[in-house]
Amino acid sequence: MNTLKAPIILITLIVSLSLVEKITCQKSEIYKHSKQILSSADKLLTEKPVTITAFFAERSAGGKHDYYSEGPYWWPDPQNPRGPYIRKDGDRNPGCFLSHKNALLDFCESITTLTAAFIIKNDSQYLSKIEGHLKAWFIDTATIMNPSLSYAQAINGINTGRGIGLIDVIRLIDVANCCRYLEKEGLLDTITLEASEKWFTEFSVWMTSHPYGIDERDNNNNHSTWWGAQVAAYSLFCKRADLFVISQEQFKKQLEIQMAENGSFPDELSRTKPFMYSEYNLDAWTTFAIFISKNGQRNEELTSKILETKLAVDFILLYKIKKLEWPYKTNLEPEIHQNQRDYLLFASYLFKDESYKKIWKSLKPIKNDTMASLIIWDKLFGLWH
Repeated sequence: MNTLKAPIILITLIVSLSLVEKITCQKSEIYKHSKQILSSADKLLTEKPVTITAFFAERSAGGKHDYYSEGPYWWPDPQNPRGPYIRKDGDRNPGCFLSHKNALLDFCESITTLTAAFIIKNDSQYLSKIEGHLKAWFIDTATIMNPSLSYAQAINGINTGRGIGLIDVIRLIDVANCCRYLEKEGLLDTITLEASEKWFTEFSVWMTSHPYGIDERDNNNNHSTWWGAQVAAYSLFCKRADLFVISQEQFKKQLEIQMAENGSFPDELSRTKPFMYSEYNLDAWTTFAIFISKNGQRNEELTSKILETKLAVDFILLYKIKKLEWPYKTNLEPEIHQNQRDYLLFASYLFKDESYKKIWKSLKPIKNDTMASLIIWDKLFGLWH
């Protein structure tokens, strides 16, 4: 063989193998919406960041930089139209102020989509746009959102905010995950990274010390699960071991409170949409468990608690997959839903059981879910491997 050709052949082989590995990875189910992700990311390149400061909340007791929302299940009282609102669980009031919540969800979706697009295409334009969004929300004094939720889920005539408002911002977990990935790869500039860490640190401290945060911690249902998952996610990004210990204790305490011996969540079963809330709580528990399981500080008790969540997954699958009759039907939820849910993929990872992943593959995806967030999860934790 010509000695000059040998290095060329070797280089070609290495490049080919690298491309094959990349293509194989991207052929996994979580990459099947890559074209849609790239299309959405390219549109985002032409749009300016928008934060909560762009939307005036007339009924808020807070200021311009304070997040505000209203309880979705609270309505004017027909018997007392000018009096305090009354609750209708599961029935959303279309008159609620949603502009801040929608702006925050758009922010989280933008960061997730742009990060996933960068992973797929390796285009630095997406990184520049990510930094622009992070600066608008966490640095720029004209547009920043305060790292607190004192005015979330207010109820007209009753209060100016509540602890359960923390459920509004669980998609910030995706933002923290994206920032962790970008930091790990050395892709965020120092100023943006430090400001983002500072914001999440202050928010985590608020969550774990403010009376509203304590109320949410002790809600004893999916709210408390998502509280713990948020604290775990943010403490890992901010490298706050003290806050992570708080999340560990929450995991152990709340699982014992919430889960019955058969794996059900009685508090969720008492709701007007018991199956939906049970799956929602499972998404929270498995999300929480992955953060806890990857930190490397687990003791035997915590490992045992993580494995207990398998019982909760299997309880739901009795009805979702094995087709047993769901005994908790309600007027607002006469049938159960058979869509893909993240907890199935997360269960496969947590319990090292491919059967959960096969079930996930067999189900219909949730409408408009591009799985961009799962691409980030896969990069951080290796979910698909």
